[in-house]
Amino acid sequence: MVKLVPSYSETFVSTLRSKEVMARVALITRPVDYLDETKYLPPGQTIFFNGNIGENSFRISKIIDRADSFLPLIKGEIAPLPKGCLVSLNYSFFPGASFFLGFWAIVSFGLTVLFLSVVQDWKLALICFLVGLGNYGFAWAHFKRKVKESQSLFHELMKL
Repeated sequence: MVKLVPSYSETFVSTLRSKEVMARVALITRPVDYLDETKYLPPGQTIFFNGNIGENSFRISKIIDRADSFLPLIKGEIAPLPKGCLVSLNYSFFPGASFFLGFWAIVSFGLTVLFLSVVQDWKLALICFLVGLGNYGFAWAHFKRKVKESQSLFHELMKL
């Protein structure tokens, strides 16, 4: 199946119990409070992610200082096993970033079709197609880089 929006998944087995994994996630995660703008961390921070934590699942993202469209949303599911747990992580764009990537892909494809069929100018159509392809490639490359950053931070902090 071809994925139109960049994403990355990983699954691994941990020797820790599911409750212990969730406790570790809670230690490095600050709950999201969209109404409180004054919630800043002190300089010696021990919190590296913010998000929502459920009983056996979580949705977190790395804490950042400035806006980043390519920051991955980490959706995790913990499944208990007899001697440990199964940790499934899915890294994806936030819904707003996915929307804008899709929007610009549709606009560039629509302009390509318009320039090919109505205006019949293959040069402008090629430019629109290449700009759309370049935008998509740029988003994919930066998303992969941000996934590696978030993934290495998560694994380092969780000591899994």
